[in-house]
Amino acid sequence: MFIIGDFARHGRVSVRMLRHYDATGLLRPAHVDATTGYRFYEAGQLARLHRIIALKDLGFTLQQVRTILDEEVSTEELRGMLRLRRVELEAAAAAAAARLVQVEARLRGLESEGTMAAHDVVVKSVPAVRVAELSAVADGFAPEEIGPVITPLFAELGRRLDEAGATPVGPAVAYYEDEPDGSGGILVHAALPVASGTAAGTTGGDPFDVVDLPALPAAATVVHHGPMDDVVPTAQALARWIDTHGHRSAGYARELYLASPDDPAEWVTEIQEPLAEG
Repeated sequence: MFIIGDFARHGRVSVRMLRHYDATGLLRPAHVDATTGYRFYEAGQLARLHRIIALKDLGFTLQQVRTILDEEVSTEELRGMLRLRRVELEAAAAAAAARLVQVEARLRGLESEGTMAAHDVVVKSVPAVRVAELSAVADGFAPEEIGPVITPLFAELGRRLDEAGATPVGPAVAYYEDEPDGSGGILVHAALPVASGTAAGTTGGDPFDVVDLPALPAAATVVHHGPMDDVVPTAQALARWIDTHGHRSAGYARELYLASPDDPAEWVTEIQEPLAEG
């Protein structure tokens, strides 16, 4: 038998950790001396210790580890648990990567404050356009809140238009409104221009809305290059330009996706912020 220090050394864990496993019932000593209270472990317990460490490294809680070991979870059940854990880790990694993109975008915004030249912004009218659209609500207007909502909307809208035999006649448009119920959410519209005769609720397929986006008599526009996750510096620079030149914004900017290849780094998007009259 091993005293606790020797067992900890062979198992590559701390004595404190072994005491914790004992206290929680996860790994009891094979024998405890009634007089001294010393803990003793058998060599065969190293296998259970190794399983505990391996399952912990996979991200299972100690309670989950205990359930797996004590309830004799089958190989197939364990495989399913590991698959679920893999999905959770992949989702966490994707979320962390998205947060990193946002941090980098904010840093670039700080570094580029005030650098947008006057010729980068064009004030122009934007004509009315008939669009087919799908809408959903995002929790907020930050890119990390908009992206997960608008991306599947565009994919689904494209599928429904194809099913209906309706062909887009121009680049995609996104526009935004405050959620009417006052909840603080953002109503996200993913839209594709369609021919003037296109009607909503196309027969024989999943429905989509058809609306006429009104013209913008005056909009401050600027071209953003790169993924929309990185749009904050461009949007903030445009806002500073509007304020500096004595204009007032009249609402959320529209986004006209001029080029959307597979690589988001090559996206080209025109940001169109409506200006108040006068």
